[in-house]
Amino acid sequence: MKKLSDIQGVIFDYGGTIDTNGRHWAEVLWGKYEEIHVPVGKAAFREAYVHGERTLARFPFVKPDDNFRDVLRVKTRIQIDWLVENGKLSRGEADAEQYAVRIADGCYAYVLEVLKRTRPVVQTLSERYKLVLVSNFYGNIQAVLKDFALDGFFPRIVESSVVGVRKPDPAIYRLGVEAMGFPAGQVLVVGDSFSKDMVPAKQVGCKAAWLKGEGWGGEETDESLPDIVITDLSGLLSCLL
Repeated sequence: MKKLSDIQGVIFDYGGTIDTNGRHWAEVLWGKYEEIHVPVGKAAFREAYVHGERTLARFPFVKPDDNFRDVLRVKTRIQIDWLVENGKLSRGEADAEQYAVRIADGCYAYVLEVLKRTRPVVQTLSERYKLVLVSNFYGNIQAVLKDFALDGFFPRIVESSVVGVRKPDPAIYRLGVEAMGFPAGQVLVVGDSFSKDMVPAKQVGCKAAWLKGEGWGGEETDESLPDIVITDLSGLLSCLL
């Protein structure tokens, strides 16, 4: 594995990186849809997922004190309601509320299991490097980090709904570099999304580590752009320590 030198700080993405170890959240959710046998196809689910993300970006349904289980229940209820309203899921096929709760709670339990592997990586790096979190989130990332015992690792957080700029706009990573306080060339950005993390990170002059996992699909990528490519967050340790 390639060694990175002259790194003084690490900027982490959150969703899809720390919480799922490289697995896109659409795939995590779809896996739970299949597991509990929600009678919809993946194409319909994808539409519901996109609708839900756009809705949550526009309306403050998530409150600042909501933990991640709360977020998931809001998110899945929006998806299920959309599927019913658009005729993709019959009201007679299931109780929409129970579908939403079961999917949300299953995904929350999934994250708890993933964090057994990813939290120690973040903790180890926090003992050697300054860490900053840069995330597209809903205004409650502090509550989520506290719920998952991650809040002590990030002295500075740049959250899209707070700063008014979202990935893939490179401006959000410029804010991350400013929060870090080191030159961009001494900052490593770690994220799962090629277009939302790797491309803007390199545009602002950072080093980049792509956590390449189970993506959303249809995204053009170029493995020569990031400085390193890993398939598990623990791969960072051999590159940095």
